[in-house]
Amino acid sequence: MYLFSESEGQHKFKKMNLSNLKPAVGSTKNSKRIGRGTGSGRGGTSTRGHKGAGSRSGHKTKIGFEGGQMPLQRRVPKVGFKPINRTEYVGVNLDVLQALAEKHSLTTIDFAALQAHGLASKNDLVKILGRGEVKAKLEITAHAFSATAQKAIEAAGGSIVKL
Repeated sequence: MYLFSESEGQHKFKKMNLSNLKPAVGSTKNSKRIGRGTGSGRGGTSTRGHKGAGSRSGHKTKIGFEGGQMPLQRRVPKVGFKPINRTEYVGVNLDVLQALAEKHSLTTIDFAALQAHGLASKNDLVKILGRGEVKAKLEITAHAFSATAQKAIEAAGGSIVKL
């Protein structure tokens, strides 16, 4: 790989290596050199101000600390509730099942088939939801079914099996 440079109208190519790599222009800034004498403008208190905990070595403030004022995360009311023992399902809609059955000419769709086609992973619980419609007569096996999905599957002549 070569670097291209123009000087005095001539084109030169330099071989690129680790010694001539530089960051893009303007992407880096020099850090503040504090505590290097009064002439630097950052001597004396080294930008820490006078007295107080913030001027001492080893001082750290907690995240969200607002100087003793009631912090924002405690002022804002808490909303919602998530029960600790809730069951979370992966939802699969009827239109997805219909497309899957048409594409792969399936008559039974079980958990293994859903896993094989990437709709669920091995530790998921699957719930069949009622969006779309089923035209084919399918036997569907899943952990749970919504009421509308169950009606639609049975109306099309299919059957459901709960795991």
